[in-house]
Amino acid sequence: MGRLVAFLMIVVLAPLFICIVLAVLIFSGYPVLFRQVRIGQYGKPFTIFKFRTMVNKHSGSTTSVKNEPRITGIGAFLRKWKLDELPELVNILMGDMAFVGPRPDVPGYADKLEGEDREILKLKPGLTGPASLKYLDEEELLAGQEDPVHYNDSVIYPDKVKINRIYKERKSVMHDLKIIVYTLSRKKWNEY
Repeated sequence: MGRLVAFLMIVVLAPLFICIVLAVLIFSGYPVLFRQVRIGQYGKPFTIFKFRTMVNKHSGSTTSVKNEPRITGIGAFLRKWKLDELPELVNILMGDMAFVGPRPDVPGYADKLEGEDREILKLKPGLTGPASLKYLDEEELLAGQEDPVHYNDSVIYPDKVKINRIYKERKSVMHDLKIIVYTLSRKKWNEY
């Protein structure tokens, strides 16, 4: 069902995709898409697709903060409205992701999960989920920290793991629909 919905959304949103592709090409150049290895269900790596929001060939942390120089002007707009994540519909179509679930981590995070925390790897990663909704303002929060990477690794990431474990226990169609409604209304998740 998720794959069919993803396909229909890609068809319906095709004009928006074309506009974003043109905007990225005009304001940031080639390539339009950003590809990155992420850890999926059962710890299996897959390639995630997003619209490119950073300067080409930047070097730096996988932790992003608001207004950092490597984020392009068009990229800041796309990130603010989460439009950079629209190509992840292709990941859903391919079966690597679901609409709702834990956000897929880069290698170095998910593979360090231990004990009961590894249970979240049984879930398909999602385009949205309660942890990403709780941290809708994550880039702003990190921008206010003296050491954003340390704060992410010691505060935000452990909290996201805890939230994703609770999500796994409560997962249901109705729960996922509620998360989708929160996502569409850009409402923060503070339920657990």
